[in-house]
Amino acid sequence: MGGVTDREADSAVPAADPVPFDLASMRKQYRAEGLSETGLAATPVEQFARWFKQAATDGGLFEPNAMVVSTADAEGRPSSRTVLLKHFDEQGFVFYTNYDSRKARELDANPYVSLLFPWHPMARQVVVTGVARRTGRDETAAYFRTRPHGSQLGAWASAQSTVVAGRRALDAAYAELAARYPEGEQVPVPPHWGGFRVVPEAVEFWQGRENRLHDRLRYVAEGGGSWRVERLSP
Repeated sequence: MGGVTDREADSAVPAADPVPFDLASMRKQYRAEGLSETGLAATPVEQFARWFKQAATDGGLFEPNAMVVSTADAEGRPSSRTVLLKHFDEQGFVFYTNYDSRKARELDANPYVSLLFPWHPMARQVVVTGVARRTGRDETAAYFRTRPHGSQLGAWASAQSTVVAGRRALDAAYAELAARYPEGEQVPVPPHWGGFRVVPEAVEFWQGRENRLHDRLRYVAEGGGSWRVERLSP
């Protein structure tokens, strides 16, 4: 009598479902109030300020200033990560990072960037696309002084985006810095650390609506500080 081969035995065992959820049926029906052209502010920064205030006070968001920063290298290969917005005004949207990090190196090679604010509890998102430029050292230093002491040390301890031998090596680097600059002593601003200001070329405001017929209104820069508003199909 012939036995069952290993291959036959393996095929008789049902493969485990790698995703134990029915992703196709996971959806929410948005019932939020719509977004109309007549209700928009004159500029995208004014409109962002309105929405950000609501997100920060009534949105139930853990970090409303958290945004996904997407960059691409010189060959067009993209990468994304979550970063905290630290300032915004009519000049642009500002965040800080290690200038040796992957995002900074990619921005040096290709300054075009996208910022995504995913305000899911409010069924809203904002997408900013534009050009990133480094902030001046005075502006960088002024912000660095507002950071908690531990975060200032962290900017020195971490060679962001590089391979590290292990957590112990990172903790050891931090401990050495903490001994050199104890609490209350000024930490120098790292020369390899600073800000980027994203000057917007377009800003899209997305409001979730019923039946996936969302409102998408996009400001597009026309030069001289003027903006054109266009509605996009959802």
